[in-house]
Amino acid sequence: MKKETSFSTKGQRADIGDLTIYRILANRYTDAVGPFVFLDHIVPKAHSSAMDSGTGAHPHRGIATLSYIIEGEGEHFDSAGNHAKVYSGGIQWMKAGNGILHDETLNVDSRTENNRTHAFQFWINLPAKNKAEKPEYLAVQSDEVPQKSLPNDSGWIKVIVGSYEDLNSNIPNYSAQFLYHIQVEAGKSFTISIAEKVEVAAFLPSTNSILNDVEFQVGEFIEFDRLAGEIMIENKSQEATDVILFGGEPYTEPIVAEGPFVMNSRSEIADAYRDFYAGKYGKINNQKGRV
Repeated sequence: MKKETSFSTKGQRADIGDLTIYRILANRYTDAVGPFVFLDHIVPKAHSSAMDSGTGAHPHRGIATLSYIIEGEGEHFDSAGNHAKVYSGGIQWMKAGNGILHDETLNVDSRTENNRTHAFQFWINLPAKNKAEKPEYLAVQSDEVPQKSLPNDSGWIKVIVGSYEDLNSNIPNYSAQFLYHIQVEAGKSFTISIAEKVEVAAFLPSTNSILNDVEFQVGEFIEFDRLAGEIMIENKSQEATDVILFGGEPYTEPIVAEGPFVMNSRSEIADAYRDFYAGKYGKINNQKGRV
């Protein structure tokens, strides 16, 4: 049985510097899909020269951030002393836990002549018991991301978070969760089964796609019902199509979000701000002077 669409929508502009960004989640219909409570799409864009577009140093608490760099070069600094770069196809994951400062920049890939950037940033809500844990950081390069070909030469699937068949991501799981990048070749199709009660949504970053017999437009976010069923991706165009598919088990604890903090109560939000202003999240020291 094919899953039914609950709703579809498009994001709101939230540009930073030279980057064109659409905020996809939260939206007017939902605040979360499984543990995912935030999604920004940094749309594909060519740049005439190297740039320095970043968020600047800022705090987080109660979540894990995940940046998936499809094209470009992502650089990370944080107040726990972590620093790394990931390149096209790589992932940066940071568990904010009980509080951290970080700074991320997105630039063109210095290893290649490709002058384009394209990326996603997700926030993954942590269970209450994990919100008080110490921060952690993990950089995953493109060749470390699990990937396999789809049947009948239909395309490929990358497992950014969670697992699919025999593929398992290196990103830690604190609840049942998944994040897949699926590419379906022209004239091909691919069907994936979703279990009962799992929350799941799709996003179309680059082209129109047909999902369960309905054509959706590039830039659309589509959420499906929670009954067990299938999602069929059909590509009737002349070029490959990409689908970002993500979700997981419902987050059953209270969600209170404000600014860069996602906690379980208003008092915990107040604590997060108080500890930040008291300097308890530490300090970033890096060569770019963002402190």
